[in-house]
Amino acid sequence: MDTADESWLEAACLEGGLAAEVENYLRLASLAYAEDDLAESYLKRAMAAAPDHAAVLIGYYRFYFYKGRLLDALGIARRCLKKAAKDNGLSSDWRRVGCKDANFGSYEAILPRFYLFTLKAYGYLNLRLGWLAEGREVIVKLLELDPGDKIGSKVLLDVLERMGMDDED
Repeated sequence: MDTADESWLEAACLEGGLAAEVENYLRLASLAYAEDDLAESYLKRAMAAAPDHAAVLIGYYRFYFYKGRLLDALGIARRCLKKAAKDNGLSSDWRRVGCKDANFGSYEAILPRFYLFTLKAYGYLNLRLGWLAEGREVIVKLLELDPGDKIGSKVLLDVLERMGMDDED
């Protein structure tokens, strides 16, 4: 979590309505980032107060990701993906989502973009954890939903191809 720039917090508040108390917990977690237990205690308080708020989920995800707790980050990515699917009126199974199910072509469409970035995070974590087939499937789906590759998924597919995973291995 970047303590110098908290604009991510505002951007994460897709549905708005983040209580001042919760925003304060997220700020305190950011300030306590170097102290794992303390930072996580603030994140837990934020999660208890606003368990489905995008800002809280993203804060938790970033904490786990940057601490190298990739399995924990994957769990949060799954929660984010479920939320993003619900907020966009999409199937809860990302495999069933089609390019015409939301305005994926517009980078300005915040909720569809949140879904794409969440799906990318989920795919990336699968790759990092060694689950290459699942990760590849996610990246292929991302490129189907975002053929112009506005969120930069192709680079992940390129890495897989260089590793010899250029088909359904």
